[in-house]
Amino acid sequence: MSENVQDTSLEFTEAAAAKVRGLIEEEQNDNLKLRVYITGGGCAGFSYGFTFDEDKADDDTEIVRSGVTLLVDPMSFQYLAGSVVDYREGLQGSQFIVNNPNATTTCGCGSSFSI
Repeated sequence: MSENVQDTSLEFTEAAAAKVRGLIEEEQNDNLKLRVYITGGGCAGFSYGFTFDEDKADDDTEIVRSGVTLLVDPMSFQYLAGSVVDYREGLQGSQFIVNNPNATTTCGCGSSFSI
């Protein structure tokens, strides 16, 4: 059974949702959802990953903001609980970022962390 879960322990900002909405419009595929996940590796131990996915697994956490869906698998969610998924544009480029209160150390590029 698939259900829409509004999980308040992981925040998906309006800026991130707006960027995803724009990317989905460019791809012309309304079935796309942004998936954020954790992988081993990176200079600090774990790395954040982002990809588009058309399919939601039964055990995924699904967060919807402004009609855009963010998916997180259960293994990744345990490391992301309490985090904020955001999108920022600046002098050093534009990127999706994760502000993770669980991370005890992060690398200089901000894409890997340890707990």
